[in-house]
Amino acid sequence: MKGRIPGFTSTGSKRPEALFGAASAALPSRMSRSLGCRVWDTGGREYVDYVMGLGAVALGYAHPHVTRAAQDAAAGGVVSGLPPELEAEVAEELCRLMPWMEQLRFLKTGAEGVAAAVRIARAATDRELVLGCGYHGWLDWCQAEGTRGVPRATSAAFAELPFNDAARATAIIRSVADRLAAVVVEPVIAAAPDPEWIAALERETERAGAVLVLDEIKTVGRVAVGGAAERWGIRPGLVVLGKAIANGFPLAVVGGRADVMDAASHTWISSTLAAETVSLAAARATLEVMVRDRVPEHLARVGARLLAGFHELAGRYPGRIRAAAGLPEMCFLQFADDETSSAVAVGCASRGVLFKRTAYNFVSLAHDEAVIDETVGVLDEVLAGL
Repeated sequence: MKGRIPGFTSTGSKRPEALFGAASAALPSRMSRSLGCRVWDTGGREYVDYVMGLGAVALGYAHPHVTRAAQDAAAGGVVSGLPPELEAEVAEELCRLMPWMEQLRFLKTGAEGVAAAVRIARAATDRELVLGCGYHGWLDWCQAEGTRGVPRATSAAFAELPFNDAARATAIIRSVADRLAAVVVEPVIAAAPDPEWIAALERETERAGAVLVLDEIKTVGRVAVGGAAERWGIRPGLVVLGKAIANGFPLAVVGGRADVMDAASHTWISSTLAAETVSLAAARATLEVMVRDRVPEHLARVGARLLAGFHELAGRYPGRIRAAAGLPEMCFLQFADDETSSAVAVGCASRGVLFKRTAYNFVSLAHDEAVIDETVGVLDEVLAGL
C-alpha cells in the first residue's frame, strides 16, 4: 500500500534515500521519541544522533528548560486576537545579543525568513535581481531555471554566486550592479568564510546600492550565539535566523538595519502563527541556556574532537574517504562515492549511530567526549569492514 505522504515524509533530507541511500525494512525510518543526543525508532531501538533535526537542535532534544517554557506558554493559550507581549520581549533580547539587528520580524521557517528578506530588499531598492550563494530553501525565488512548477520569469531574477571567491564575486556583482536588489549568502559552506570574500561582498553590495543578506539559518547559536556575524564580524543589511534559535521549535527571524527593515512596512509580510507564544517562549529559554552554558564553546570543543576523528579516519582509509570537511560545530566526511557513503550510513545505523553521509553532522550540548569517541570507533569499525 502506498503511503499517504508523497516521498515518504514531508522533510526531504529525512527520507530514507537521503539518509541511507536506499530504503530497507532493516533501517530506522520513523522515530518514536528523542532525548538529549539520542532517538528511538518505532521498534524501540536507541541511536546516538548526529542529524539533530538537521541542525535545528543545539541543546539536545527535549531540553528541560526549553520544554518547561513551551509547556507554560501552551497553557497560556498559544495565540489570541492580540499580539503577545512575549513577541516584543524576545525581539528586544535578540537585538541586545545581536546589535547589528536594529529591528526584526518573526516567521516560522528558514525558507520563509529568507524569502521575506528578499522581498524586503526588493522593496527597499526597487530592483528585482538577487544573487545567492548556498541553500536558501524551497520557495520559488531561489530555484534554478527549469525547476518544475517554478515560472521561468521568477528563475530569471535569480543567479548563483561562488563561495569564497572574492574576485569572481566582485566581477559578478559589478556586472549586474544597476539591477541588483540583494546578495544572499550562507556564511559557511563546508568551510569558514574567507575574510577577503566577505569584504568583497560588503564593499560591492554597498557600492551597488544593494542589500547584503546573511543566511544564518544553520550558523546562529552554533558557531557563536550571534552566529557568523558575531564570530567573523560580518555586518550585513539583513540577517535571517532559524533552526537552533528555538532548539527545534518552529521559529525564524528576519532582521537588520532599521533603514532597510523600514521597507517591511511598505510591502506585505504576515503569517497567522508568526508570533505564537510556544516557539517564542522556547526561543527565549534557548537563548538563556545558550548564554548561561556557553553552548557554542561546548559545540566547538566536542566538535573539534569529532572532526579530529574524521581526519584520522580519512588518513586511515584514503580509498574510501576523500576528506574531512566543515567546521567542528558542523562537519562531515566526503566519501569516495555514493556507494561508500550509503554503506557507512547503513553500517552506523545497524550499530546504533545515526550518521549523516553528506553535509552536515551536528553536535549538541548533549554530546560529550565519551559519545564522540564511541562514534569514531563505530565509524572505524564500519569502514574497516567494507
